[in-house]
Amino acid sequence: MRFTPDTAFRLQMPEGQELPLVCDSPHSGIDYPDDFGSCLPPLTLRRGEDTHVDVLWQAAPAQGATLLAARFPRSYIDPNRELADLDPALLAQPWPEPLAPGEKTRLGYGLIWRQVAKDRLIYARKLSVAEVQARIDNCWKPYHAALDAAVERAHARFGAVWHLNLHSMPNNAFERLGLARSDALADFVLGDRDGTTCEPALLDVIEASLRSHGYSVARNDPYKGVALIGRIGRPAERRHSLQIEIRRPLYMDELSRERNAGFEPLRQCLTATLAAVATHVRSQVRSHLR
Repeated sequence: MRFTPDTAFRLQMPEGQELPLVCDSPHSGIDYPDDFGSCLPPLTLRRGEDTHVDVLWQAAPAQGATLLAARFPRSYIDPNRELADLDPALLAQPWPEPLAPGEKTRLGYGLIWRQVAKDRLIYARKLSVAEVQARIDNCWKPYHAALDAAVERAHARFGAVWHLNLHSMPNNAFERLGLARSDALADFVLGDRDGTTCEPALLDVIEASLRSHGYSVARNDPYKGVALIGRIGRPAERRHSLQIEIRRPLYMDELSRERNAGFEPLRQCLTATLAAVATHVRSQVRSHLR
């Protein structure tokens, strides 16, 4: 298969009474295109996926939210990175515009991933500028256009928008990030870039719901949020954006990617959490819903 701007994502519109709540899962794509050209076995390559995250949050439209999910895998091109966050060492020719590779690129997880784990390189070749540009045009740009349209539509109608950026994290997240830590990774990490992208009340609502179901929660440790919430989250303009990370062993086997016994209890928890978020959002924009 090959992606086009029309096939790069799935978009589900709100059901019933619409709320200014937009949920997106940029890393749950599992459709691997024919032109990927990776040297890794398929199951190894899948380690980069936030597998099943879009399904775990499937109740979002029933709560009046928009739900957007990428179909392309993040290791092919990562929509949660800026276009300049690209490693020039991956390319066969010079990039035609200035690049600004950051910390994620240094770790091997920039716009175009270098590896899916330490010493598991994705390519045994250099990528042409043309193929990277095609990934941008057919995947990255359409995904961002769909997300931007949903966010702007909600804000224009309600004067405010709440955005949930949905992810999962590997059990060895500290190691992958190059952090020497002896404490346990929390079940959930809520990231608002240290309080800069979202109202505190939304974090309080979500954390209370998750803890009531027996899950542990951390804030901004070790994930604070990257490009998407940094661009969307402007609380002073009533634009609230929050990244939510789920520890993968809660709901799946990290090697096989198969759902485990924890999947359904977690899905039920997230359905309840979405209901709590919807109640909070509804209370903030009640005058627009009459």
